[in-house]
Amino acid sequence: MSQAHSISDPPNPSGAANADTSIRNNPLVTVLLLTITFVVWALLIFPVIWIVFGSFRTNETMFSSSVVQFTLEHYETIFAAGFGRFIFNSLFICIIAVIISTFVSVIASYVFSRKRFRGKKVVFGSVILGQMFPWIILVTPLFILFARLGLLNSYIGMIMAYVAISLPFSVYLLVGYLETVPRELDEAAVMDGCSQFQIIWTIIFPVMLPGIVATATYAFLLMWTEFLFALAFLTRTTVKTMPLGLAQFFGEQTVNWGAVMAASAVTTLPALLLFLPLQTKLSSGLTAGSVKG
Repeated sequence: MSQAHSISDPPNPSGAANADTSIRNNPLVTVLLLTITFVVWALLIFPVIWIVFGSFRTNETMFSSSVVQFTLEHYETIFAAGFGRFIFNSLFICIIAVIISTFVSVIASYVFSRKRFRGKKVVFGSVILGQMFPWIILVTPLFILFARLGLLNSYIGMIMAYVAISLPFSVYLLVGYLETVPRELDEAAVMDGCSQFQIIWTIIFPVMLPGIVATATYAFLLMWTEFLFALAFLTRTTVKTMPLGLAQFFGEQTVNWGAVMAASAVTTLPALLLFLPLQTKLSSGLTAGSVKG
């Protein structure tokens, strides 16, 4: 009795590639992807458009769908309430804190990426561990520390707090980005007689620029919208930041929605102006920094 043996054909890689190509070239798939993209885009952009549009509407027609009246009264209200000072405070604190955070992050990430020393993994792990704790548990010890040092209601105290909360992720991101930079650059610079300072700031820094832009943008947006530390450490009106200025338009019984809309639009503008010109470098920096060799 003869027994038939079936021999299976080896897998055909070109067949899978052709199937994938046919799916991508399918007009229905293209239409579906475009539709999903448009819906997601509309959901993201609609609140921004509504806030900007609402900031120019009167309180009487704010939520009306039939009657629309426009006014600049809300912008006059927020700047009369000192919102311009809040903008200055936020810009000053955030810019100084970003500069310090970026400077420290570049040096720390270079050390973690290029140097070998005992306990390196433990130290680096402790830096990342600082990002895992919720910020609310830091408020009480920092408040006591700043009160003893006289740093409450001061720019220096807020700058120190913002540098501390932005450093862990910034260091982690830059270490990942540095792993994509060839070490041969450092070796060539050493052979040319460059000092350690020159290697970091004249050789490595320009190469790291997309990653530095990404970390600096992240740090700025983090500080720009931070509310908890500002609420705990700033009680004097002259040093309050923009989120605290925005919160003052929410009363216990009523809300000045026109002022809230105008203040929200003004708050969004600097972040938008910062993000749009740096979008390309930000994307490339985040992509490279997320891959750690």
